[in-house]
Amino acid sequence: MSDLSGLRRGHSYYEANARGRIARLLDADSFVEILGPAERLTSPHLESLGQPCAFDDGIVIGRGRLNGNPVLIASQEGGFMGGSVGEVHGAKLTGLLELAAKEKPSAVLLLLESGGVRLHEANAGLIAISEIIRALLAARGAGIAVIGLIGGVYGCFGGMGIVARCCDSLIINEEGRLGLSGPDVIETTMGVEEFDASDRALVWRTMGGKHRYLLGEVQRLVEDDIAAYRQAVTETLAQPVQALSLPGLEEEHRTLKHRLTRYGACQDSTEIWGDLGFDDPPQLPLLDIESFLQAANRVCRRES
Repeated sequence: MSDLSGLRRGHSYYEANARGRIARLLDADSFVEILGPAERLTSPHLESLGQPCAFDDGIVIGRGRLNGNPVLIASQEGGFMGGSVGEVHGAKLTGLLELAAKEKPSAVLLLLESGGVRLHEANAGLIAISEIIRALLAARGAGIAVIGLIGGVYGCFGGMGIVARCCDSLIINEEGRLGLSGPDVIETTMGVEEFDASDRALVWRTMGGKHRYLLGEVQRLVEDDIAAYRQAVTETLAQPVQALSLPGLEEEHRTLKHRLTRYGACQDSTEIWGDLGFDDPPQLPLLDIESFLQAANRVCRRES
């Protein structure tokens, strides 16, 4: 294992903002921002709509080092419009991923916290998502590892949920949520009978980090501590990069088809957990991370 003696423990990833996460994730004083607030690169649409602007448009991008390894990094700011993706926000992220294909850093780290497309910039935001995905896949095709980190207040939903699942590897905490449509969107479009967004237990056992880990959609479940994320990224960087390939995509499709066949009729996550072999599914959300991972590993061994 790499030397982790420099870890700065005790700082919640969930509560930190975009810049705070970068500062504690990377090596001290190694981060250099690209297109920072001094550039005054703001959304061309929000002001005309009478909406507030941010000088970084809700995303921080730049270069830095993690245990000495050069990385490119982007961190979405949930505090500004829920980390939503507009034209400038998306262009900054796309540009960073395109830069990775040229500079070939050890990895690109995406600190994802977003409700998806910014509705004030709907068309531009939708185009931005497609450009981000194209640039992300191009970076992976060039052999660059793209690692997503999820665990902020606003979760990772909408188009950014798709972007997340295009990453090589995802790291999440118990508080993290990942999905295509968020709880409120599902309730609004399908009705409270379909999904009660005010039922927080339902939200977390459907979209939360533990459930995503059990489904194999995220590769690491960690404590809500930035130091734990740093350690997980370090261990992920030590593994060989899996090149993006057509056979790999076809295998992913087979996995998704098998999962739909196996769990498609389940009405609640606890039914899936029971089918996986957990003896007492309703107790899983109550376990601490260490106990949960031990239980998950026992089930995985039985599955294999």
